[in-house]
Amino acid sequence: MHIMEGFLDPIWCVVWFIIAIPFVVLGAKKIIELMREHPEHKMTIALSGAFIFLLSSLKLPSVTGSSSHPTGTGFSAVLYGVCVTSFLATIVLIFQALLLAHGGLTTLGANIFSMGVVGPFVGALIWVLLRKAKASIPVSMFFAALFADLITYVVTSIQMTLNHGQSIDAFVSFMTNYAATQLPLALMEGILFFMFATYLVRNKPEIFDIAESLGKKKEATA
Repeated sequence: MHIMEGFLDPIWCVVWFIIAIPFVVLGAKKIIELMREHPEHKMTIALSGAFIFLLSSLKLPSVTGSSSHPTGTGFSAVLYGVCVTSFLATIVLIFQALLLAHGGLTTLGANIFSMGVVGPFVGALIWVLLRKAKASIPVSMFFAALFADLITYVVTSIQMTLNHGQSIDAFVSFMTNYAATQLPLALMEGILFFMFATYLVRNKPEIFDIAESLGKKKEATA
């Protein structure tokens, strides 16, 4: 879900930029490290970015000042984590703002934070919890993608509320209006990634070794 150009006050544009920038910078560093240490990941990283671009470009009109769309961040969040996903989402959001009139440059920080930071964080967390609970890869991917999308719309509602009204009534209003388009989109996104994960498990199960190996590496260096 994108907030469109001109629909955030300057102060909030600055605040969200400041919050989002560290994730993007760290994500750029992590991608450089991945390319150096694991060049075999190049195609998978490119595929992760392609999902974000293709799915988030399928926008539907929503509440004035925003649009609804799938996010496509679940796959990247599961394999590479929040920061890499933030960097990939930033590239996509800049391209869409400049060439597709989708989102905006002044609202870039807010859109990165909702779609590239919080959504992927929750998606990755859901994935870890479900895998530890012995859920299958396709089922875990379904819920990771579903919640990465849903939480993005929740955060966007909070951002719009902070900018317009700062009240419970305003938040409920944004959530209710967004739900009409975002809930079906989130469900469809979850089903899409469930089907894709099922295909990968049958034909390229080594793809999900990436998530496991990187997760173990993080634990070893923690």
